[in-house]
Amino acid sequence: PGGLHARIAFDPLKDEVRLVRHKLPAAQAYARANRLDRVTHGAKAAVAGSLGIVAAGKSWLDVVQALQELGLDAPRLERMGVAVYKPALIWPLEPQALTAFARGRAELLFVEEKAAFLEPQAASLLYNLPAAERPQLLGKQDATGVPLFVSDEMLDPVDIALAIAGRLQALGKADTALLDRAARLRAASQAACGRKSGAIARTPYFCSGCPHNTSTKVPEGSVAMSGIGCHTLAILMDRNTLPPTQMGGEGMNWTGIAPFTGLPHMFQNLGDGTYFHSGLMAVRGAVNAGVNITYKILYNDAVAMTGGQRVEGHLSVAEISHQLRAERVGRIVVVTDEPGKYGSKPGFAAGVVVRHRDDLEQVQRELREVAGVTAIIYDQTCAAEKRRRRKRGTFPDPDRRVLINELVCEGCGDCSVQANCLSIEPLETEFGRKRRIDQNSCNKDYSCAKGFCPSFVSVRGGELRKPAPTLLPEAWLNQLPEPAVARSNKGVSVLVTGIGGTGVVTVGAVLTMAAHLDGLDTSAFDMTGLAQKGGAVFSHLKFAAGGAARIGLGEADVVIGCDLVVTASEPALRTVEAGRTRVVYNTHLTPTAALQRNPDVNFQPQELAGTIDAAVGLGGAFRFDGTGVARQLLGDTTAANLLLVGYALQMGWLPVTRASLERAIELNGSAVKQNLQALRLGRCAAHCRAESAAQLLKAAGVALPAVTGTVASLSSGAAGFGAVGFGAVTGSALAQRVELREAFLVDYQSQRLAVRYQRLVKDVATRESAVLPGSTQLAEAVAQAYFRLLAYKDEYEVARLHATQLGQQVESTFAGDYRVSFHLAPPLFARKDSATGLPRKAEFGP
Repeated sequence: PGGLHARIAFDPLKDEVRLVRHKLPAAQAYARANRLDRVTHGAKAAVAGSLGIVAAGKSWLDVVQALQELGLDAPRLERMGVAVYKPALIWPLEPQALTAFARGRAELLFVEEKAAFLEPQAASLLYNLPAAERPQLLGKQDATGVPLFVSDEMLDPVDIALAIAGRLQALGKADTALLDRAARLRAASQAACGRKSGAIARTPYFCSGCPHNTSTKVPEGSVAMSGIGCHTLAILMDRNTLPPTQMGGEGMNWTGIAPFTGLPHMFQNLGDGTYFHSGLMAVRGAVNAGVNITYKILYNDAVAMTGGQRVEGHLSVAEISHQLRAERVGRIVVVTDEPGKYGSKPGFAAGVVVRHRDDLEQVQRELREVAGVTAIIYDQTCAAEKRRRRKRGTFPDPDRRVLINELVCEGCGDCSVQANCLSIEPLETEFGRKRRIDQNSCNKDYSCAKGFCPSFVSVRGGELRKPAPTLLPEAWLNQLPEPAVARSNKGVSVLVTGIGGTGVVTVGAVLTMAAHLDGLDTSAFDMTGLAQKGGAVFSHLKFAAGGAARIGLGEADVVIGCDLVVTASEPALRTVEAGRTRVVYNTHLTPTAALQRNPDVNFQPQELAGTIDAAVGLGGAFRFDGTGVARQLLGDTTAANLLLVGYALQMGWLPVTRASLERAIELNGSAVKQNLQALRLGRCAAHCRAESAAQLLKAAGVALPAVTGTVASLSSGAAGFGAVGFGAVTGSALAQRVELREAFLVDYQSQRLAVRYQRLVKDVATRESAVLPGSTQLAEAVAQAYFRLLAYKDEYEVARLHATQLGQQVESTFAGDYRVSFHLAPPLFARKDSATGLPRKAEFGP
């Protein structure tokens, strides 16, 4: 009466009557009249003793995939009486169509992600059917109460296939072919579970220069609670940070815990976006509860997790201070990397003080002794947003960059302790593992320079020197044969793996656009997680194939491994099948966040590569240094992913044409010329089976560039190791190692010191060879450790290395007019740090 439309008048009782008696039945009638719920596979009419499968959405796609895995095509489903019912209206279920489908079947199998939703509705609707017509319902449990489909993990088509096979066998409908297929699937699943994956994981982390690298630290003996936002990642970083609560509930869990623990105080991290959304209410609740807690309001000036949008309801730091004071928060301290930016009249609430971020440790120690609710407003702009704004010219871009003198560095990792920054990378050298700053990803936070070592220098002015690309002859490039196009009646499945923020999803988008231009149906399923924080990314691409969007167990035809670590991980390896899958992967190992916690972590690149090769089988995996080739031949490592795509294209693995792929790159509109060149170089690498830039240059007849670098220049004047009578080890790796160190010791002090070094290594090598012929393991250890002892880096040696060896490194990194300064802590007159007790470093000119 009066229609089904919404009414403006306030009449809650009659609104509910209209909803229950008229609107919901009308929705069901609409679904029934338009046949939205339908039988998609198998016998539409019920057959006595048959199986009916009910699934919707993603689960229905998984069921379709499961039927394909079992080889259950339309004729076989008809013969067995099996049918699949796909409801479009999942609540409330339309009763008539469901009842017609269910009547007379032996079982209904409900396939649903997470908690049961359709199954309880069906149980209510079908309960009163006559016993002879009422099917048994299965889903989260089988008929005996044993768990069947999990509620706490994503369902997999293989598990669904095994469940369907089990039900058909119980109903006496399974034939030998079905049981054989199920047995093979079970064996493959067990093998995948037992397959070794890479020991190193690609975990998400704070961006380079992120304020949270500093702001989420807590003093020794204190604990912090996390919340919603990027800062939640602190729970992965050994920072005494507990898991998050819901948005707006930050600190409320402490009000419940506090009376039952001896811990007197808690820090609570609270992002500015959450604070503006609902976090202020949590602060109010903590004040009313009277607990001892310090809120660290992380004022980053952007919603970093979703693209850097401006925070809704944005307030200034001064306005937040007044708001907190009005809520009766006690002491309030503003901590920032730029204390002078507020001017002489910042407008803060009464009693608010400003401290430099270097004093954060001391500020936290002070506030944890204050009873009640206190607050730190940590003000530092999001590093990713800084980078975006600098590109647009809307944010100051300091003309200072930090560099590590590789020869001074001892690889202790204190720079990582201070900065927790992914731009600090390991540098493997003849003298052991050092550190380097990736200037391309550095966001100029400079916290790394606080590391208690003298290897850091600042470079002001000038600009980064970009490596000039090495161009291959155009005539040679034009000789490439046209690649074949992969085709299959079952479609082609391609998995792209890599690191978040490096263009993995873009590769998937370009490939699917190319397929669209070629007239192919495609699906793309991107698993990104916290990818924007450098986590693992998987792009599942299916070309002209039905079923689940996610590539299942052993289903990948091609894997394009843009990152060695992610390609060797379990989610990637479970998609490969020896003899079927073809893999091309980047052999360059991008360091993971593990380096920030363990300076000596072994990334095991050879083991990671071996894991991939073993999973794919003989002849299935192809290695390619995409990053090295992109750096040397294109002058830019961002093109590495397209090099791998070009490799796969030329091998004839991809279901798209060259012309369509090139057109898709043009339509993408980003670095078109470079990406087309990268695609071409990747094709060249596949054509001549090259794994590196050197092999590509050699195949093209281009002379290899001369090797330059610190180690090479140091070894140029070395005396011959073999000349002093090392016999069997002459010319070996040990001999070369000792020659290099001998020359270094001469420069360090004198020829006499070098001879002293020679004698001990020679003595050890001779004795070792006598006991273990051919072994140099002990001599190698002595050659390295004894050299390190003799060439001890005192103040004079640090000065020598800065004065004589730094110039070449700086010159190879920077161009233009620049000035170098040094960060040192001379013990005689350096000020002591109040928190650590160590001398504070100061900056000195050349």
